Amino acid sequence: MQQLFISLGILLLVLGLLWPWLSQLPLGRLPGDIHIERENFSFYFPLMTGLLFSAVLTLILWWIRK
Repeated sequence: MQQLFISLGILLLVLGLLWPWLSQLPLGRLPGDIHIERENFSFYFPLMTGLLFSAVLTLILWWIRK
């Protein structure tokens, strides 16, 4: 359990240091994300971004456990 918390802490530190560059990536604006704008209403559902994030996280966790 300690190793998991240390690994997550290091990962968050690295992501924080890389944030200026990571924020330039088009995540959240991928084709397949649903964005509806109407008068007085806006709806955004990041479908493809969520699927991509899930696939990458699954591969990383699978690789760590193996």
